[in-house]
Amino acid sequence: DVQLQASGGGLVQPGGSLSLSCVASGFTFRRYGMSCLRQAPGKGPEWVAGIVSGGENTYYLDAVKGRFTISRDNAKRYLYLQMNSLKPEDTAVYVCAATYLSGRDWVPTAAAAYGYWGQGTQVTVSS
Repeated sequence: DVQLQASGGGLVQPGGSLSLSCVASGFTFRRYGMSCLRQAPGKGPEWVAGIVSGGENTYYLDAVKGRFTISRDNAKRYLYLQMNSLKPEDTAVYVCAATYLSGRDWVPTAAAAYGYWGQGTQVTVSS
C-alpha cells in the first residue's frame, strides 16, 4: 500500500519555526516529484512548495519564499519542509503529496496533479 506518513506539526507562536517530515512507502519515491500543500478551514487546498524527483530544483508559493525550505532524501525516502518565521496565516493542515507529472525543472501546483497523498498534519500559528 502507498503511504505518506507525516509528522512534525503543532502549535507555535508567530515568528517561530516548525519542521515537517514525510516518510514514503509503497511506491518508487525517487521517481516522483513531491510537494507540500495546505488547507485552511473553509478553503481549498493550496500548493506551498515542491521539489523535483532528484532534489536539484525547488519551487515555492510567493507567500512562503524565504521562509520555507523543502528538501528530500531519496535514500531514506523522506520529504522535509522547514518552516521559519511562521505567521498566523500559515495556519492549516499540511499534506505531503507525490506526482509522476513532474520534470527536471518543474512540479505541478494543481492539487489534481498529485496521485498520492498523506494524511496531513496540523500547523497552528497563534500567540
